This record gives sequence, C-alpha cells and structure tokens, in this order.
Amino acid sequence: MSTMNRFINPLAPRRALPEKTRQIKEWVRAERGLGDDVVIAVSELACRDEGCPDVETVIGIIRPGEKIETIRVHKQLVDVDRDDVR
Repeated sequence: MSTMNRFINPLAPRRALPEKTRQIKEWVRAERGLGDDVVIAVSELACRDEGCPDVETVIGIIRPGEKIETIRVHKQLVDVDRDDVR
C-alpha cells in the first residue's frame, strides 16, 4: 500500500462551524449597528504573521460601495467571544 502526499493549503478555511459563525456575525452586526445591506464574512485561517498563533479568525465587513473592513482575532473561531468583536 503506497502513501500519497497531499498538499494542504495553509490559507484555506480550517473547518465549518455554522452556529458559531452565525453568532459572531450577529455580535458584529449588533456591536457596529450594521443594517441588512452589510455583508459579514467570517473565516478561520492559518496565520503566518510573526507573533500570531497558528490560526486566526478573520471577519470581513462589506459595506456597499466601501472598502472592506477587516477584524483579525488571534484565536480559533470556536474561542472568539463578543468582547473580541468590540
């Protein structure tokens, strides 16, 4: 039996946690007073920055006609709490 080496993309989302993702989006929307026209994207990614843990949660706030605002939380998605998005 041979073993195949698989390429693992270090920037790919790590896992899907739909309930936690929904909760984080609700916190961001409430804390920032965002309307329904604003898209909030939440991803857990590998972090390559110096001093950053192995993974971080990245939150993108996408307002129509504006530059995307990014919040980086140096925690795994499952560990993010409401204080992190304030």
